[in-house]
Amino acid sequence: MEYKLYNGSGKLCCKSCGKQDKQLNTYDWLADIPGNTEENDLVEVQFKNTRKGYFRNSNKIELEKGDIVAVEANPGHDIGVVTLTGRLVPLQMRKANIKSETDIKRIYRKAKPVDMEKYNEAKEREHATMIRARQIALNLQLNMKIGDVEYQGDGNKAIFYYIADERVDFRQLIKVLADAFRVRIEMKQIGARQEAGRIGGIGPCGRELCCSTWMTSFVSVSTSAARFQDISLNPQKLAGQCAKLKCCLNYEVDCYVEAQKRLPSREIELETKDGVFYFFKADILSNQITYSTDKNIPANLVTISGRRAFEIIGLNKRGIKPDSLSEDSQRPEAKRPVDLLEQESLTRFDRNRKNKNGGENNDGSNKKKKKNNNGNGRPQNGEQQDAALRNNGAKEQARQGQSAAGQKQQPKQGQTSQKQGGQQPGQKEARQGERPQQQNNNRRPLRNNTPKPQGERPAANDKPAQA
Repeated sequence: MEYKLYNGSGKLCCKSCGKQDKQLNTYDWLADIPGNTEENDLVEVQFKNTRKGYFRNSNKIELEKGDIVAVEANPGHDIGVVTLTGRLVPLQMRKANIKSETDIKRIYRKAKPVDMEKYNEAKEREHATMIRARQIALNLQLNMKIGDVEYQGDGNKAIFYYIADERVDFRQLIKVLADAFRVRIEMKQIGARQEAGRIGGIGPCGRELCCSTWMTSFVSVSTSAARFQDISLNPQKLAGQCAKLKCCLNYEVDCYVEAQKRLPSREIELETKDGVFYFFKADILSNQITYSTDKNIPANLVTISGRRAFEIIGLNKRGIKPDSLSEDSQRPEAKRPVDLLEQESLTRFDRNRKNKNGGENNDGSNKKKKKNNNGNGRPQNGEQQDAALRNNGAKEQARQGQSAAGQKQQPKQGQTSQKQGGQQPGQKEARQGERPQQQNNNRRPLRNNTPKPQGERPAANDKPAQA
């Protein structure tokens, strides 16, 4: 079976998927292996709804998934659809507990137009037959419910599926039904879940019922599954369309049982200096427990982790009462909101950055400098006083060094009027902490305003000018 794609990329083999108009389809993951269909002559055929049968392809007919075939029945023949071929059929038979191959019937042929006409006529009578059979059972006062009726492909036999809580004597019912419909009657008792699977429907989850799509074996469901998952025991919410507990309650029970092992018992009370705390509720999967100071009503609720609860239980066994249930007494800081569009902002690189010394931002410091500096780059009143106070000790040390060494102040580079090793008369000594005026008043102020003490060796760039 090949399906042509509309995008012009060729063809795609979909033998493993098959048509999705049948219930309980089996995914054939060996369909693309060469020689798979010739490996085994057993074929799986599906009839109305969930009824399946296994037949032998003794005539070596080329069959694929989706072919309508006429198979052997008792009496006559039946019409079904091929749903599985090849090596997976014996595995499905083992799953269905079919061990003896002697009872396996054979496939006659592919269905002809005459066979399909009889089949369609028989299917049209099923609903009317079911309604009349229910009335007959009610008149006979039988405690049973006829849920579905299925006619054989040739119309010579009808299968009545019924539900009953107790054993029912339907011998009289079979005689009345045989006289009314003139066919061979077969009665099959099914459960409520099998009935829902045959009828089909949509569950509260919005998906098609599991019993009508993929479930073949039904496991009993108890209310303990709901208790393990901490679900309220509300019959209206826990019951499915079959009026029984939902089969999906068993899907996650093992996960919840494993997660509950990491939580303490609900009967244990936690003692602290603030008081005694009792179990209120638990979030099993997230390993969080909420405790209350009152047994009956929620009061002073505190939520802690399971690990913290075990720590407090261990402290209480040693006679120690912690200050509080929470791990940190301080309140957690509120999380700052995350701007998801921040990376799209054009100004994300214009953030204020910290100085190396951990001071104010560069932008703020530059503005402060511009505000406190005048036109010639000298600090104003407040900053000048602070600089003078910081340099008091340096001034005294510099004066003592000047008197001891007896050296004269070395001229700066750029003062060509002074001679090397001397100082012009009438020129005052430069005070420590003040620099000589520069010709360019717009020069930026130096970061370190502390001058060098007199008597110190001049730097390499501060050589005296030649006379």
